[in-house]
Amino acid sequence: MLQVLAQIGQLDLLQDLDRESVSRYLMDGQFTFTRYGEGNIVHFSGEPSDKLEIILSGEVVIERIDENGNLMVIAEFAEGDLLGGNLLFSSSPIYPLMISTTRRSTILEINREHLFELLSTNKAFLRRYLEYISDHSAILSEQINHYINRTIRESVMSFMEYETQRQNSKVIQLDMTKKELARRFGVRRTSLQRELAKMRDEGLLEFDADTITRLT
Repeated sequence: MLQVLAQIGQLDLLQDLDRESVSRYLMDGQFTFTRYGEGNIVHFSGEPSDKLEIILSGEVVIERIDENGNLMVIAEFAEGDLLGGNLLFSSSPIYPLMISTTRRSTILEINREHLFELLSTNKAFLRRYLEYISDHSAILSEQINHYINRTIRESVMSFMEYETQRQNSKVIQLDMTKKELARRFGVRRTSLQRELAKMRDEGLLEFDADTITRLT
């Protein structure tokens, strides 16, 4: 805990929070932290963003999985950088790409409700937060948008990868219609249905109205 407190004290973003408050937030669970090993996945593509994360130590990368299962690094983040800061209060707070560690890392987590309270009651913190988001969002968006225009097949593969891990099963139970899934991918339902049929014919998956079964 003392090491984490010392690391938090080095963060520019939290300079306007006194040590006593930070210690209290850690004790009552409003601030939490997670330690990751090298090569651990922090977030899958398509996973909801419900908390602000700040890297206390280590390094993480944003990666893209192509349809052949290859990983491409899109952006790198190091100590003091934020994850999810530009997503939390959006109408669709979803991580568009996978995030993983490249070495052992410790990440501070502030849930959305508590972050909103801090932003509402601490003007200095609000200013620092807005400055950081403004400075970094444009650069990150440009990097991500360069790669985000993936094919329908790549979107399906990424979705299956995430849901297989989340549900711990290759038989993925859908909690949305094909129309809603297509909208999530940013494509028409008929286009998604056509690609699913192609992937079924190639032996990559099976599907019905309620499930998608990953065969690879």
